[in-house]
Amino acid sequence: MAKKKPKSSQSRTSTSKKDEKIDDLSSSSGSEKHGKSIDQFHVKTSRSTEREESYSSHIKKDKKGKPGLSKICVAITSILVIFVALFAYNVFNKWQLTNRVVTPHPAPWILDLNSTSPSVSPEKFWGSYRPQVYFGMKTRSPKSIVTGLMWMHQFGIEGQLRHNCEQGDGLPRYGWLMHDGVHFGVQEIVDFGFSLTTEFLKRPGGLHGGDWTWRITAKQSEAPVISLLFYVATDGQGILQPHVEGQGRLAYITGFSEELGEFKVIFQKPTDRGSKVPKYASYNYLKAQSPGLHKLTDIVKSSLSGHFVYSPPSGESQHYFAVHTYRPPPQNQMEEGGKEQSHFLVHQVTLQVPFQIEIRFESGSFITRPSLLMGEVFTEEMEKQKALFNERFEKTFPLQEKGYTQQQIVFAKAALSNMLGGMGFFFGTSVVQSKYNPHPVAYWETPLYTAVPSRSFFPRGFLWDEGFHQLLISKWDREISKDVIAHWLDLMNVEGWIPREVILDAEARSRVPPEFIVQRNENANPPTLFLALQKIIGNHNQGVTEADKSYLRKIFPRLKTWFSWYNTTQTGTLPFTYRWRGRDIDTNLFLNPKTLTSGLDDYPRASHPSDDERHVDLRCWMALASRIMSDVAMLLGEPHEEYETLHAVLSNISLLEELHWSEDLKIFADYGNHTPAVVLEREKIFIQPGQQKAFHPSPRLVRVVRRQPKLQYVGAFGYVSLFPFLLQLLPPDSPKLEKTFRDMRMEKKLWTPYGLRSLSKSSPLYMKHNTEHDGPYWRGAIWININYLAVRALYHYSKIEGPYKQMAASLYQELRTNVITNVYRQYMTTGYIYEQYNDSTGEGQSSFPFTGWSALVVLMMAEEY
Repeated sequence: MAKKKPKSSQSRTSTSKKDEKIDDLSSSSGSEKHGKSIDQFHVKTSRSTEREESYSSHIKKDKKGKPGLSKICVAITSILVIFVALFAYNVFNKWQLTNRVVTPHPAPWILDLNSTSPSVSPEKFWGSYRPQVYFGMKTRSPKSIVTGLMWMHQFGIEGQLRHNCEQGDGLPRYGWLMHDGVHFGVQEIVDFGFSLTTEFLKRPGGLHGGDWTWRITAKQSEAPVISLLFYVATDGQGILQPHVEGQGRLAYITGFSEELGEFKVIFQKPTDRGSKVPKYASYNYLKAQSPGLHKLTDIVKSSLSGHFVYSPPSGESQHYFAVHTYRPPPQNQMEEGGKEQSHFLVHQVTLQVPFQIEIRFESGSFITRPSLLMGEVFTEEMEKQKALFNERFEKTFPLQEKGYTQQQIVFAKAALSNMLGGMGFFFGTSVVQSKYNPHPVAYWETPLYTAVPSRSFFPRGFLWDEGFHQLLISKWDREISKDVIAHWLDLMNVEGWIPREVILDAEARSRVPPEFIVQRNENANPPTLFLALQKIIGNHNQGVTEADKSYLRKIFPRLKTWFSWYNTTQTGTLPFTYRWRGRDIDTNLFLNPKTLTSGLDDYPRASHPSDDERHVDLRCWMALASRIMSDVAMLLGEPHEEYETLHAVLSNISLLEELHWSEDLKIFADYGNHTPAVVLEREKIFIQPGQQKAFHPSPRLVRVVRRQPKLQYVGAFGYVSLFPFLLQLLPPDSPKLEKTFRDMRMEKKLWTPYGLRSLSKSSPLYMKHNTEHDGPYWRGAIWININYLAVRALYHYSKIEGPYKQMAASLYQELRTNVITNVYRQYMTTGYIYEQYNDSTGEGQSSFPFTGWSALVVLMMAEEY
């Protein structure tokens, strides 16, 4: 860790005028405190004089006789009592500090324990809340019964079992085509040689969330033989009973759980599409116990045997792989000993494509169902849901009215549907740590209902992503959005901290690198949930219902604490400055120490982290948050002056320029202990005479500082420089706004035909690796969430009077078209929406499908900001 460098005299001189201006803002309150301390000093002095005189007279009196033994014992006892009391106080204080990180916020829970139960929220009880698997469903309950689908090729590509969404599977395409977030979903999965269409449809009824039916339709290009493996598993609670017929066909499962009561899962025989005649298939089933949902794939793989024979009426007989028996390895039995095992039943169907098959779930408490949700009934109900979805989509996002083609509208529906279909429900404990905890500790058990950035790569909750997610979801279904925001705010501890990544159970944890599991309570994330709240309260509180006000009253106590936590833990050394905590501290290995907490990861900051840093993006986030806090407080009739005053200061353009405008660079910039003269070079290893080179480790790439850092502005023009514009803090007549527009539009800086790149080509760190194996991330690639903010801000400035109104309108149309065109073109070419896009070619890159904030392209198409 690099030592903190003291400020040079030159640096003090260069910043003294700014510091004086900033200090003037708090000088009056400081003098009052100073005067009070002087008065307190006089009082303390007089009291101490009185005590000295009293003590002297007592000594004089005591000289007349020797102290008795009892007095000595009393004195010793008093000392011991004081010592024990101090020791107990220190122990209690330490215990209190170590427990604060895992102490829930004292305000009433926004969501009570039954909020997700079938009695309170029956329509949303069952859902596709397992985003990490290609197809599966579960309930919104702590110990849910889970269902899912696996499949594999036979006769040629054996062993490639599909279950979890994996980029390594290399599927040509998969994703939801239609999903309304509640009632139904239609997904297409394109594998090599065939495709699967997975549909689910729910029917309300009874006391436990009603019934649902799956339909899987397989189409071929090469007519392969494949196996579908449908499974039902408990998550530590519940009972499953298989019912087998004929030669090993699992016909149905009966079960019971506390949340579902009695239920039944029926496996229909496969047919050709449109036919009622069963198609030839081979059947197998597996009954096993699992130590957890994260082990289901491993159990199936371990149970596969190749001695089964597929013998169709016409064609040759061949051996195929199927589930048989599962014997857990001895080490697993020891590791999982004492843990509650989950019941796990698998129904395997092996047959030749094409075919269609249905699986039906029936709730035992649904007594008066009008018909079975299968066959023609299923088809008819599904067509009704599709029609309702299409009608609602056009009403919400009038794309047909705006002249988009049918293919473009299908793309937009898929983007929205993947966001909704990628929502998950998780339950468990986060692993957290504070500076007072020597080791990580467990958070309290909690649920989380949330969207996820990527089903294949990030199937868990991310705090700063979620604010962007809710911009789209709230436009489609405000109630879902309010539910999600409440779940996130209920994660808040007594300090006002919310973990920035939420990884609650073993299944989610199995998909996360170990170094990212532990969440530390000094680390923040951009408070983007305020963006979503801004959508709910609207402009000038227009459209806010009484239900909205009631909701805001529930969340307001936690919003206050959350805002206060940011405004105390993330502040800088100067008044009204802010600094992201949690930067990488090993400056020897990183070209530029990362700032994961900012959400912008490897975006260039000051080369040498120090307390003197001030980050312009965080200051802008706090300006936005203070404004929303003021608006919400006023709407509820709560005291708002404190937030209003702070917002006035943080949005004051003169102060913003004093702190963050570099006159030399002509950009808004971070400030800190910085030098641009850093490079990565191979370290030199000295090999003594006679030693063999093979016994020495390969030389690492380490950072070499060629010019010592000093306190200065960071010369990196990119997304961070745009934040005063992105969050609409610049006045419409500000010359700095025009300068931002001109710089943004320059192709040698940020402008591309595909969107705004994250870092200017002129930056020393443009597209540079941060370590030997850590490639550029936010150093040039195009990110859709920031482009959305840019398009949104340009729309804002194009609608208000100012000298740059026409300039904003022209940039708005051009940038919006570039982003939409490229994301759509890449989707049509590859089948996916991506995490980021190449600034030279426009090609999608990094994780996919990434239908988290990249799905904001739908709002750009609809011009909904």
